[in-house]
Amino acid sequence: VNPSRLPVVVGGLLDVDCSEDIIKNLILVVRGQFSTDELVEEVEKRNRLKLLLPWLESRVHEGCIEPATHNALAKIYIDSNNNPERFLKENQFYDSRVVGKYCEKRDPHLACIAYERGQCDRELIAVCNENSLFKSEARYLVRRRDPDLWAEVLLESNPYKRPLIDQVVQTALSETQDPEDISVTVKAFMTADLPNELIELLEKIVLDSSAFSDHRNLQNLLILTAIKADRTRVMEYINRLDNYDAPDIANIAINNELYEEAFAIFKKFDVNTSAIQVLIEQVGNLDRAYEFAERCNEPAVWSQLARAQLQKGLVKEAIDSFIKADDPSAYVDVVETAHRTSHWEDLVRYLQMARKKARESFIESELIYAYARTNRLADLEEFISGPNHADIQKIGDRCFDDKMYEAAKLLYNNVSNFARLAITLVHLKEFQGAVDSARKANSTRTWKEVCFACVDGGEFRLAQMCGLHIVVHADELEDLINYYQDRGHFEELINLLEAALGLERAHMGMFTELAILYSKYKPQRMREHLELFWSRVNIPKVLRAAEQAHLWAELVFLYDKYEEYDNAVLAMMQHPTEAWREGHFKDVITKVANVELYYKAIQFYLEYKPLLLNDILLVLSPRMDHTRSVSYFTRTGHLQLVKPYLRSVQALNNKAINEALNGLLIDEEDYQGLRTSIDAFDNFDNIALAQQLEKHELIEFRRIAAYLYKGNNRWKQSVELCKKDRLFRDAMEYAAESRNAEVAEELLEWFLERDSKDCFAACLFYCYDLLHPDVILELAWRHRILHFAMPYLIQVMREYITK
Repeated sequence: VNPSRLPVVVGGLLDVDCSEDIIKNLILVVRGQFSTDELVEEVEKRNRLKLLLPWLESRVHEGCIEPATHNALAKIYIDSNNNPERFLKENQFYDSRVVGKYCEKRDPHLACIAYERGQCDRELIAVCNENSLFKSEARYLVRRRDPDLWAEVLLESNPYKRPLIDQVVQTALSETQDPEDISVTVKAFMTADLPNELIELLEKIVLDSSAFSDHRNLQNLLILTAIKADRTRVMEYINRLDNYDAPDIANIAINNELYEEAFAIFKKFDVNTSAIQVLIEQVGNLDRAYEFAERCNEPAVWSQLARAQLQKGLVKEAIDSFIKADDPSAYVDVVETAHRTSHWEDLVRYLQMARKKARESFIESELIYAYARTNRLADLEEFISGPNHADIQKIGDRCFDDKMYEAAKLLYNNVSNFARLAITLVHLKEFQGAVDSARKANSTRTWKEVCFACVDGGEFRLAQMCGLHIVVHADELEDLINYYQDRGHFEELINLLEAALGLERAHMGMFTELAILYSKYKPQRMREHLELFWSRVNIPKVLRAAEQAHLWAELVFLYDKYEEYDNAVLAMMQHPTEAWREGHFKDVITKVANVELYYKAIQFYLEYKPLLLNDILLVLSPRMDHTRSVSYFTRTGHLQLVKPYLRSVQALNNKAINEALNGLLIDEEDYQGLRTSIDAFDNFDNIALAQQLEKHELIEFRRIAAYLYKGNNRWKQSVELCKKDRLFRDAMEYAAESRNAEVAEELLEWFLERDSKDCFAACLFYCYDLLHPDVILELAWRHRILHFAMPYLIQVMREYITK
């Protein structure tokens, strides 16, 4: 026996119309493993499912929890209408999909129950859509709370979306009491971006009296959704609902440009400061804001209105509002705006109110300034005389800068600021008072300002009184001088500096600047000033001034005192008419560092004072290059002019000097002087001079040429030159001095050739020790003049015998 074949056997028996009792008994008898699903399937195919009822119920009583058993039992109850709804809701073991599928054609409502019990979402939605069971579908969706399922049914592509939403709004939500159901549903509509449908949903929940009518979040959501989707309904919701988050909703309305709605919210909940803020900032209607403030009459509201009016430049209205609010907190902005728009009277009213509330330095200071602006000097004086916290010094400076000098005078006097008081009095043309205040202040800057003001006002006596306190400060002197000079007050400036020279604190700058002023405006007084005070002036600075003023004599004087002797000499040479003085020039020229100036001085004297040239040359001679000077005079052709100088320095035995002087003596045909010069000073070109002189037309100079040749051991040339000029004695002396027998014998032969027997005899005497006796005897015998040679021969014999 094979129990598993039971379903097939039962099917076969049914096919042959076997008795139901036999089949029932057979099923009851068989105990073993066979498939209940197969059995049910075989019976169900033949529409005889009911015959299994006893067996199925017995199995349930035995505790069988097999789904197939319970599925079959459910199908029988459904077909027999044996309270199937209860079975479907209470039975835990049947398969919802199987049973639900079975019910779809028979009773869709029962299919919904089965599918809902098994949470068969897709099957339930499908059967509801197919059979238009949207109310059941809506209830299921609300209770199911599945966001994904909601998203699926709320898709735009779902053709059943609209009737489903209607049932959700009309039936499903009104039936539920669970907040979670409401929450998930609302979120699903929000996620699906269905604002209009969401509004319907929320209206049903909130506006129709329900358990959730006062739910804060739902009211918030209804208004917010309306703001987003249907703005025309926002104002209605705001007025009808009472339990929403008013500030948050109002701010969102503002962000969405629903300004009147935001104003209505703030007004409804008595948030008046925010309400007026909407009127001011969003609506932009200050008239409505003023009316609202009048109606509320709250200080905070007035303050906000005042700030808005202030920003719009309605200063008077703003100050009125601040006073109504009794609010001094915005004093900085009020003051700034009132300054900009010049609402001084209104500012006084505001600051008087503010001072009662806050005794701050800024408020009291600005009140003083406002008094000054409105010219209420009596109130100002009364105020500063009493106890206060104002910064009077600072307000005084502001009044001064704004040229309110009367007010500044009161304020500076109150704080004993004599420096600023002095300047203020200057602007009020009270010069004597200004000087007195400057004396109390004892400040250089104050003295300067008062002095300059007195100069501008033509009060030179008072200006000089101030100036005497300024000039002793070297750093301030230049400004003072420039101020006087720029305005052409040269005489007054000179008088001021002259008066200041006697002060104990007189310094170099004063003497220097006075010298410069003299050079510009009173040159005739400059020399006297320099002679008295040259040691106390800044000489380089005065030098530049003197040069610019072409005061050459004073310039030379300063160069001399400054030991710039080179520049002094140059200045005298460049401007001799005004600056050159012979004695001074000679004194200075010896002190120069640059010897080149000597030669410039020589050139200058040649051009300007040629008759004094030798005098200056004598002064210059100790340091001068005489060779260079002689070369210069030779080149310019002025040697004759400087002959005294040449004689004075010949003792140096300088070649150039000797040759120049010798040249002058030759030109003058002074052979004696030339001979003296040659003998005394031997540093010259002897041969060149001898060659020059041997051609001279005067015999004495040719004689000197022979003398020079002799001095240079050119004996033959010397003797030849003497023979040429018949200077026999000189020829015999030079031949003797040569110590050369040949020269002497040639001279003897020359005499014999010219039949100069006497000269022959004399030459024998001069050249006795040079001659050879045999040569002399031969010459005398040949020329038959033995008797002329006899003295020589006798002497030779004498010496021979003696030896």
